[in-house]
Amino acid sequence: MPSNRLTYRRRNPYNTRSNKVRVTKTPGGSLRYLHIKKAGTAPKCGDCGTKLPGIPALRPREYAQISRPKKKVQRAYGGSRCANCSKGSDCES
Repeated sequence: MPSNRLTYRRRNPYNTRSNKVRVTKTPGGSLRYLHIKKAGTAPKCGDCGTKLPGIPALRPREYAQISRPKKKVQRAYGGSRCANCSKGSDCES
């Protein structure tokens, strides 16, 4: 198992959600912490709350860097409502 003598590589010294790490072995043979990025949450339907299929789960900054067709599906209310909810009369009225 990893040694207890590893130190964080960033300024935050606490075990918080934004400071998660994993232990890797470097080519030189020493163990070192690698900071893990937080996983993104998938966008959800505004009516029923289910995950919207066809739209990736990214962090907010990553959504700004992908192209517009990857943020929605080709349907009215594509990036906002799921297919079942957009078929209903709630969106049309």
